[in-house]
Amino acid sequence: MDKMLPLPYEFAIGGVFLPPLLIAAVLGGVATVFTQRMMERHGVTRYFFYPPAVSLSLVVIYTVLIGTFLVGI
Repeated sequence: MDKMLPLPYEFAIGGVFLPPLLIAAVLGGVATVFTQRMMERHGVTRYFFYPPAVSLSLVVIYTVLIGTFLVGI
């Protein structure tokens, strides 16, 4: 029978305990910055009516995806 590892309740980084959602949010923000720079480089952002709304949407989407599949929230 396969034993699954328990989901982490918190991460310890340098003796400081951090919640998994914070880790997912930080990684989501980093992924958004990378995606937005790529979109600006290729001229995609000029088609958006309100780019800050797109940026906020990307942060939420990446946070949910990273939290679901990598961190295990």
